[in-house]
Amino acid sequence: MSPLNDDLRSQHNDPGFANIWQELKWRGLVHVSTDEAELEKLLAGDPATYYCGFDPTAPSLHLGNLVQLLLMRRIQLAGHLPLGLVGGSTGLIGDPRQSAERVLNTPETVAEWVGKLQAQVQRFLSFEGDNAARMVNNLDWTAPLSAIDFLRGIGKHFRVGTMIKKDIVANRLNSDEGISYTEFSYQILQGMDYLQLFRDYGCVLQTGGSDQWGNLTSGTDLIRKVEGKHVHALGTPLITNADGTKFGKSEGNAIWLDPEMCSPYAFYQFWLNTADSDVAARLKIFTFLGRAEIEALEVSVAERPFAREGQRKLAYEVTSLVHGVGATEKVIAASAALFGNGDLTVLDEATLRAATSELPTASVDAGALGIIDLLVATGLSESKSAARRTVGEGGAYVNNTKVADPEAVIGSSQLLHGRYLLLRRGKKNLATVDVSAS
Repeated sequence: MSPLNDDLRSQHNDPGFANIWQELKWRGLVHVSTDEAELEKLLAGDPATYYCGFDPTAPSLHLGNLVQLLLMRRIQLAGHLPLGLVGGSTGLIGDPRQSAERVLNTPETVAEWVGKLQAQVQRFLSFEGDNAARMVNNLDWTAPLSAIDFLRGIGKHFRVGTMIKKDIVANRLNSDEGISYTEFSYQILQGMDYLQLFRDYGCVLQTGGSDQWGNLTSGTDLIRKVEGKHVHALGTPLITNADGTKFGKSEGNAIWLDPEMCSPYAFYQFWLNTADSDVAARLKIFTFLGRAEIEALEVSVAERPFAREGQRKLAYEVTSLVHGVGATEKVIAASAALFGNGDLTVLDEATLRAATSELPTASVDAGALGIIDLLVATGLSESKSAARRTVGEGGAYVNNTKVADPEAVIGSSQLLHGRYLLLRRGKKNLATVDVSAS
């Protein structure tokens, strides 16, 4: 049985385009490539094998990787054969970063992360049918290779003058940090991956971010030199927000695909907060909605921005693709319940905690549950007299139920999951209470 995400299983490419290459261009997924005419012909022809690599430099993939995963799925839907590579060997090295050397993780850690990333990749590809996907690990062909074999068989085909001209290498060479031989050799390892996959599977296309273009072309150049064959590479654009800031970061933290590292609620909220100017581009890249529907949403955003129709559709679609429709509907229910438009008691504890994680929280003893004390403890009221006014004016709520008596004490039966309370002052001021057993 394929591990493909059920919500991806029903997706299809837009039939309104002449071929998949034209759709990829319309969606803004082509920034740089080898021969464009030949690539269009390749993707419009018989099933071709292609690959994308993901390095286990963290225990989860992130939104930048999601661009590649959805691109792989689109090309598979066009009838081609994907190879999902998780780099058990390149993950031990790490591709060069703009800023500084990576911290090398232990082989045990990398091996653990390989398993996690393989499971994530598998959720986006179908492993059934005539164009079933296959998973590969470059440690399988690099581990048995001696240093002498590597230098004689692969290293001799690379010219140092060419290697140091690659953008990332040139930037690091001109920095105070410099670059180690370890990271300098990364492009050779990635080039060797492409050669190996060409030999073993007939792979003729590699995809990746445009910032990886030097690594992508190291493979096309190596195959041309060793095998005398021309193969292809496709680089997607680096995605930035309309204001030029880096996409996929939230207060300095990556938006991860693992729900333990970024909850479905936080993931949904990230997309819901998309700027109006970015919605159309995000819909093209991160959803399988057709051209007509995306253009209609674009009009809605321009003419009725207050409705946030485009953001809500974007958040629903992408969260469903990554976490499933069930988790997405829980998130939407939690969002409504926070502001009194739903039942808090039906939310599971994980969803409730994620939905309230950014709210002010007060920890109190089970014996201190008077409404006045709770309003003060959470900071919703600055003093007991202010809290009494709030209650008297009908503005105090516990778990979305109005509290009219300033002497009211909240009973243990009202605790959500035996320990939580949601307090609200007025319509929008929220806080949580975490009740200890003592």
